[in-house]
Amino acid sequence: MSIKILLADDHKIIRDGLRSLIEKCPEMEVVGEADNGRMTIQLARELEPDVVIMDISMPDLNGIDATHQIIADVPGIKVIALSMHSDKRFVVGMFKAGAAGYLLKDCAFDELEQAVKTVLADHTYLSPKIATVVIKDYVPQVLTEDTSAFSVLSAREREVLQLLAEGKTTKDIASDLFLSVKTIETYRQRIMDRLDIHNLADLIKFAIREGLTSLES
Repeated sequence: MSIKILLADDHKIIRDGLRSLIEKCPEMEVVGEADNGRMTIQLARELEPDVVIMDISMPDLNGIDATHQIIADVPGIKVIALSMHSDKRFVVGMFKAGAAGYLLKDCAFDELEQAVKTVLADHTYLSPKIATVVIKDYVPQVLTEDTSAFSVLSAREREVLQLLAEGKTTKDIASDLFLSVKTIETYRQRIMDRLDIHNLADLIKFAIREGLTSLES
């Protein structure tokens, strides 16, 4: 069974070019075309394609809002943005709306074909040409919002937490780390305060979840 594609772009020459290329691919077929966002939503509901190749800048309704509505209305459908915009605002907007892939219009057809196969395998496809832009913006944000053990706790605190989670007593930990029992008790209290966790059972759960230890340890 071929992959059903819906093309959404307000430029007919783009749609014609894409259709021509897709028709040469035996695994895919174009089942419909739309030149604005509202028509795209309507055709997505009627035709239930596997993939919508979506432009962002379209009349009547933009591709981001159209994507949001399509994802809400048609279960299992995948949307791939095909846009001239590499600005992170458009990329983030499309993914927030539910898109599964993002390509630039100057990409080769081979990349589009790969993107279609990738999203249908329930993975996300991001063009290498814009991946760097997104990562530069995303990573600092993640670091700012990071509440993992590797961000909240110091290396020594993580070490103490791991040993606690692995069942060692305060005295054992003090011996292992060549520290006093009082120092280990201070570390333990500091860990609990920083994590807002105030019993050993929940500390162990946290350590396992964060990958500091495992049930097999």
